[in-house]
Parts: sequence; C-alpha cells; structure tokens
Amino acid sequence: MPALLDQPLTFPSPLTANAEGLVAIGGDLSVPRLLLAYRSGIFPWTVKPITWWSPDPRAIFELDQFHVSRSLAKVIRRDVFEITIDRAFHDVMKGCAAPGLGRRTTWITHEFFEAYTMLHEQGHAHSLECWQEGKLVGGIYGVATGGLFAGESMFHRASNASKVVLYYLIEHLRRRNFLLFDIQMLTPITTSLGAIQIPRTEYLKRLAKAVDKSRSFAV
Repeated sequence: MPALLDQPLTFPSPLTANAEGLVAIGGDLSVPRLLLAYRSGIFPWTVKPITWWSPDPRAIFELDQFHVSRSLAKVIRRDVFEITIDRAFHDVMKGCAAPGLGRRTTWITHEFFEAYTMLHEQGHAHSLECWQEGKLVGGIYGVATGGLFAGESMFHRASNASKVVLYYLIEHLRRRNFLLFDIQMLTPITTSLGAIQIPRTEYLKRLAKAVDKSRSFAV
C-alpha cells in the first residue's frame, strides 16, 4: 500500500512501490521535496491528491545510442529550426500542457506550473526551445540534479520539431558530461529514437552514481 506523506521531508524507498509504480501520496510540491524525489528515483504525477511514482521498468535514453534516421539527419543538416536553451521555459510548459492529437487535457496543472517555475527560477529545471521563423514550434523541459536530467514533457507544432529538440538536448547533455537521461516511460516517438527500458533496480543503481556527480546544465 502506498505510504502517506506528512510534513517531514522524507520518502519511502522506491522499492516499496505497488505494481503500478505508486510509491506515496501526499506531501507538497516544494522545491526541496521535488529535488529529493528526483534524487530518490521518484516523480510526481497528480496533484489532487499529490501522488509519487517510480515505475518498473524505467525508460531512459542512453546518451550514446540516440537513433538519427536519414530523414532526421537531413532535417538537422538543413538547419530549418533554431534551438535555444532556457529562453522560454514557461511557454514550453504551456505547449506541453495544451490539448493535442488524441488528448483534451494533460497532467500539467496550475500547481505543476507554479512548482516547476520555482524549480526553474532556482536553476534546477530547464527547457530547450525549437523555433521556426520566430515562432515556438516545439520544446522539452525537465529537471537537472547532479548528473541526472529527468525529462518531463515535450511538444511539437511542426513536423520533426520534437525529434530535433531531443537530438540537441542529448548533444547538450553529452557535452556537459551528464550520466543519466530519464524519460520515465516510453512513447512511440522516443522508442523510434532509441529509448529503452531498464529494471527499476538497475535505474536506481545508475541514479545513485549520477546524482553523486556535480554537473552544470547552464550554457
């Protein structure tokens, strides 16, 4: 049964998660609690109530195994998009929260906007933006702590925009010597780009090594 969190800043072990990956219920979305969650292999998913998750298996990108197809390589070479970092964090979150094909709403509520904006303002959450002719057409945001980058969500309004922004994010993480790129769960797009699943136990071992390192995401 998932643990019920109270005020003390603690989490139960992710290994206590139920079959669906639910670890705990309650607590808050403060910056210290969110950072502790990510460093513990746990992330929030809902706010009413606040729920904390650690799925098994866990989806990741191996930073040296991103699959670039011929068509994607051609798009990258043509420089049809401009990529920026942390220029429009809030707009990227809005893009991720907007209704899209096959969905009317997303899990990104007002409470998540406030919480991740605080993380961003304190230097822990970051975005990559994809622009075309001056318009934001794609982006991704996530949380960086130690050598971990935890991707939260991405969106696109132009063909290939999300794939291109993922390519540049992984290149950035490689240059900055990050060790682990967590994407929580697979999607058709991330699977086509080479994302894989690993057991929770392996993820937690790799996470412990990653968060023990000091890395800077900033340019």
